[in-house]
Amino acid sequence: MDEYMSRAGVWGLICPGSPEEVARARRWTRDVLREHPRVDDVVLVVSELGTNALTHTVGDALRVMLTVTEGRVTVAVTDSGGTPQGPKITEAAEEAIHGRGLSIVMALAHRLAVTGDEAGRTVTAELPW
Repeated sequence: MDEYMSRAGVWGLICPGSPEEVARARRWTRDVLREHPRVDDVVLVVSELGTNALTHTVGDALRVMLTVTEGRVTVAVTDSGGTPQGPKITEAAEEAIHGRGLSIVMALAHRLAVTGDEAGRTVTAELPW
């Protein structure tokens, strides 16, 4: 990763919309960011946003974009749309097994943005380092 620290780097991955592809996106993220100081956090963000993208949309494709600049890693995950409502942060019950994804991302990210509509949404998280 050292050779990418002095300039911006941009990587993209497009996966079919199956749950197994979230694991692929995690592995790809870890490979791209290898020795980056926030690699574990970025992998977790990709996992949470990717899972949300496939769970809450029609799920025929998952697009992940990583951008590394001096002092920041940006993760953008785009879904296939299909639902009128966008993502929202919820407070899951203690015993719940779902509902914490965006809260986890918000705890790790400096900024979270949602763009798009029911034709497809992109959730972008910026992580400082």
